Amino acid sequence: MSKVEEFEELRPLLFSIAYRILGSVSEAEDAVQESWLRFDGSATVPTSTKAFLSAAVTRISIDVLRSARVRREAYVGPWFPEPLLSDPYQDPARAAELADSVSMAALLLLERLSPLERAVFLLREVFGFGYDEVAAAVGRSEAACRQLLVRARRHMEAGRPRFDADRRERQELAARFFDALREGDVVGLRDLLAADVSMVGDGGGKTPQLARAVVGAENVARLLAAVFPWLARIDVTFEPHLVNGQPGAVFRDREGKVLQALALDALDGQVLAIRLVLNPDKLGHLGPVADAWAVHHEVRRARRAAE
Repeated sequence: MSKVEEFEELRPLLFSIAYRILGSVSEAEDAVQESWLRFDGSATVPTSTKAFLSAAVTRISIDVLRSARVRREAYVGPWFPEPLLSDPYQDPARAAELADSVSMAALLLLERLSPLERAVFLLREVFGFGYDEVAAAVGRSEAACRQLLVRARRHMEAGRPRFDADRRERQELAARFFDALREGDVVGLRDLLAADVSMVGDGGGKTPQLARAVVGAENVARLLAAVFPWLARIDVTFEPHLVNGQPGAVFRDREGKVLQALALDALDGQVLAIRLVLNPDKLGHLGPVADAWAVHHEVRRARRAAE
C-alpha cells in the first residue's frame, strides 16, 4: 500500500479526532492536511502509520485549539461548534456512542476541559486508544495521561448529556416537531417541548440572532410559531437532517443557499434544547451561504405588507 493509500484509509479517523478536539470542520480539515504533509515529509517509515498520523493530527489540533480559545474569549454571543452533517468515521458496533460524542451538547461540555485533557479523553474514551498510544500522541507519560483522564472524566460526568437510547424515537419526535413548525402550531410545538426547554442562537455578531436565550415551553413555542411561517412565505425551506449525530435540519433560502442549521437535544419524548447555528462563517462547508440580513429584511417587509 502506498503512502497516499495508507493516509486515505485513515483520513476518516483523523478528521473525526480533529473535529472533536476543535469543534470546527474547516480547522479539522486543515489539521488533517497538515498531518499528511508531516507524514509525506518524514524520512523514516513509522512502525505504525495509524499511531504516527493519530499523534500528528492530535498535536496539531491541540496547538490550534490553544490559539482558538483566545479567539473564543472575544466571540460575540454564545459559541457553538460548526455543524457536522455526517461523521466519516464509521464503526457499526459503536455507532450510537460515536454519534453522541459528536453532539453539540457533548462538544460544548468538552469546552470545559483543557486542550490536553480534551485530547486524552477523546483518544481514550471515544476512540479506544491504549494508554501507550495516548501518551505518544500527546507527548506525556502514561501516568500523566491517567491523571489527565481522571480530571477529564470528573468534569464530563458532572454534566454529561443524556439522550434517548432509541434513535428511532428521537427521529419520530423530530418529525412531529418539524411538522408542527411547518404549520406554525403553537399547541403542537408546546406539547413536544420540555417545560424548561431553551433555544439559543450562535450568530457571532454577524447575522440577526436572538438577543438572549429563550427559555420555557410556552415562550419557545410562541416564538417558533411566530417566526417560521413568515420564513416559509418568502420561500425559506428546511430539510430535516442529522446534525452532529442528533435530529436537526438545514434551512435554505429560495435560491437553495444555507441560512442556518438547527440541532435538537431530546430525552424522554421531549425536546430539551434547540441550538441554531447562524454565523455564516460556520456554514460555508454546507454549501453557498445565504444573506441572513436580506432574509430578515424581506420578512419584515412581508409582515408590514400583511398588516
